Amino acid sequence: MAAGGLRHHIVVADRPQKSKGGYMAIALFRRKLEALLQGADILIDGDRPWDIHVQNPKLYARIWEYGTLGAGEAYMEGWWDCDQLDEMIARILRAGMRKQLKPVFSLPTVVRARVSNLQKGRRAFEVGRKHYDIGNALYRRMLDQRMIYSCGYWKNADDLDKAQEAKLDLIARKLQLEPGMRVLDIGCGWGGALAYLSERYKIEGVGITVSKEQARLAREVCSGLPLDIRLQDYRELDERFHRIFSVGMFEHVGLKNYRHYFEVVRRCLISDGLFVLHTIGGNESVVTIDPWIAKYIFPNSMLPSASQIAEAAEEVLVMEDWHSFGADYDRTLMAWYHNFTSAWDEIKDGYDERFRRMWSYYLLSSAGAFRARENQLWQIVYSRDGLPEGYRAEAIR
Repeated sequence: MAAGGLRHHIVVADRPQKSKGGYMAIALFRRKLEALLQGADILIDGDRPWDIHVQNPKLYARIWEYGTLGAGEAYMEGWWDCDQLDEMIARILRAGMRKQLKPVFSLPTVVRARVSNLQKGRRAFEVGRKHYDIGNALYRRMLDQRMIYSCGYWKNADDLDKAQEAKLDLIARKLQLEPGMRVLDIGCGWGGALAYLSERYKIEGVGITVSKEQARLAREVCSGLPLDIRLQDYRELDERFHRIFSVGMFEHVGLKNYRHYFEVVRRCLISDGLFVLHTIGGNESVVTIDPWIAKYIFPNSMLPSASQIAEAAEEVLVMEDWHSFGADYDRTLMAWYHNFTSAWDEIKDGYDERFRRMWSYYLLSSAGAFRARENQLWQIVYSRDGLPEGYRAEAIR
């Protein structure tokens, strides 16, 4: 999974009574939004790149009534623009505006998330159909040469390809890979990570995904290597591996399944095995994701908090190391956005202008959330039962 987007957006807490005159209502809604944005130094129709430009005055009431969902849909429909949307979102979040305002989640949505298992059975494959199966050509042009759809590691990198390779090598060092090891990739994407590790570190293994298009291309990418790519739910796994890693997939697991996810990892690891979990995380515990992201980008997904992860893994695995480098996701997302916009004329067949704006909003708002440190990126190393001699991470990073 790529970036999870904003956990909360622009939402208004109180609603004034509608005036009989539409212009009066619009003026009132606008004044309230202007006052709200003032704390983030954002103007309506200002001349700075992070100021917003309103094309349809119905926007004010739409944000008032539908919160983040209304703001995102209005952007998709061209009701408003911003030259530097990523910075606008970062300013909103840095100003602490989400603490002043309440996110708009309908009661049925919250209850459904708490009561139902949104990621069980056929639902586990829904995100594959709605997000990852929308066109391999799109992802091929947007991502790096290996099509790694997750945060790069930019410590010593100056372009996207190098940042993604550095991330894969970082994972390999954390896993302490050795030739001949059998490795499992939970959420293997288009196979680029597993293929790279097999070629460079001489490992064999299995990659699983819930996306038919990812599985199809991953089998091509991994052809000739000792790798098995499967269209499979992680809950079906029951075989042994020396090492396991999961990159950008845990965001699709869901709170009700966290414990079982770690139990599956445990039953698949040999006694002295290691597991690296690479996931986006949030600063607080929630049960739902932003409603616009849930509807248009990642259905049935959510961002875990540190406490939710720790509680789910407790007495199942031993945490050996926790590494945070969420600021690197801002740079990764901006690289993806640049690639996407540069390649639009070549890939736009099959998509429309609404999709272009939707995808831009997704990438840029996510970049802003990471820039503001609202979203985090964690790599967590677990052992099955604890390494007798300990785990040394300082030389790895």
